Amino acid sequence: LSGELAHQDSMGNIKGIPPGDVQRMSAGSGVRHSEFNHAQGQTTHFLQIWIEPNVRGIAPSYEQKTVPESAKRGQLALVAGPEGGAHSVKIHADARMYAGLFDGIEQATLTLDPQRKAYVFVVHGSLQANGQKLHAGDAAMLQSEARLTLDQAQDAEVLVFDLAP
Repeated sequence: LSGELAHQDSMGNIKGIPPGDVQRMSAGSGVRHSEFNHAQGQTTHFLQIWIEPNVRGIAPSYEQKTVPESAKRGQLALVAGPEGGAHSVKIHADARMYAGLFDGIEQATLTLDPQRKAYVFVVHGSLQANGQKLHAGDAAMLQSEARLTLDQAQDAEVLVFDLAP
């Protein structure tokens, strides 16, 4: 979110992770790793999100993608999912994670499977999720919903998770 995080692991990877990047690390059959502040004189603020995999025993691996602001401005961009993509990392789970930046009249709608769950987390700013006002640090869990509408934002950054039931 701010500053720069660094990832180091027992596979020999040392990589800086600047704001706007998403990195997937799969520990798989075993790896030692650490994250640390990589920005001298700056505070590093980041989110570490754990999603339980749907496969076991795979080789340890990681993948990192830069998600440009333009891909998130006024829309939800896929940043992690089972299929991977131009701005998304591939995860070994029945889940998808989207990121968006919204302000003013910008809005987005995401079609949901009512049999699944959706989790909305506001990183900063504020917005409405299906009519419910959320502020920085707030989250909402949606169940049995066919649609998520994000609107009435004020300098908002949001993450949305589409999760198996």
